[in-house]
Amino acid sequence: MVALAQAPPSAERLRALDGFLDAAWAEQARHDERLRGLAVEVRFDRGVAHLAGEVAEPGQLRLVRELVGRLAGVYGVWGRVRVSGRDPVVVDLGCGGQKQYPTNLGLDIFPAPGVDAVADLSGSLPLADACVDVIFTVHILEHLIDFLPLLDECHRVLRPGGVLHVMSPWWGHVNAVADPTHVRLLDVQTIKGVCGQRPPGTPRWYPLHAGCDGASIFADLTPLPADAPPVAPAHLARFFD
Repeated sequence: MVALAQAPPSAERLRALDGFLDAAWAEQARHDERLRGLAVEVRFDRGVAHLAGEVAEPGQLRLVRELVGRLAGVYGVWGRVRVSGRDPVVVDLGCGGQKQYPTNLGLDIFPAPGVDAVADLSGSLPLADACVDVIFTVHILEHLIDFLPLLDECHRVLRPGGVLHVMSPWWGHVNAVADPTHVRLLDVQTIKGVCGQRPPGTPRWYPLHAGCDGASIFADLTPLPADAPPVAPAHLARFFD
């Protein structure tokens, strides 16, 4: 069974964790021939890996993401990596005045510095099909009574191989209920339901990573095509009960 943290780690422990992850990744990069020559920088911040740089083709980025995600203590793998000479299109949903990266396209229901387009996130996103590489939904799903239509819209606008990053308060932490605008409680098992318990014919997701630090849940998801086989139970067992 997957154990969920019951209390968030202290700031001191998170600094120590980042130091461990820095050393572990440096060791991996020294000894893994597949990583030689890849211009990808990996930085860890409170257990979240941040990727930057450039790769020649998508498979190289997938490899780095997979290997970083295997390190014990990584809660999510975020990044802006240039692929095949093209900058990624990154959308920040519900960003308010603070985007995850300054060059992201910010969408929010209220105008604010950093918001590039005003949009009701409970409705349709003002974006074309398969035009986005990365979407951030950081502290947004808990504000929506029904967040599944938004996830379906994210599925529509992401390119094949694109990534949706989710971060929300864990239901067992006071932050989940302290904000009166929070209307949903979430758990890592909620992500399992998103990936495996939707009705036939609805958009499907493949979990690249999922975890909980005792205060927040994290998930990195990529859209599955309609004809893709079910996600293997052995892969789901990495993250879910």
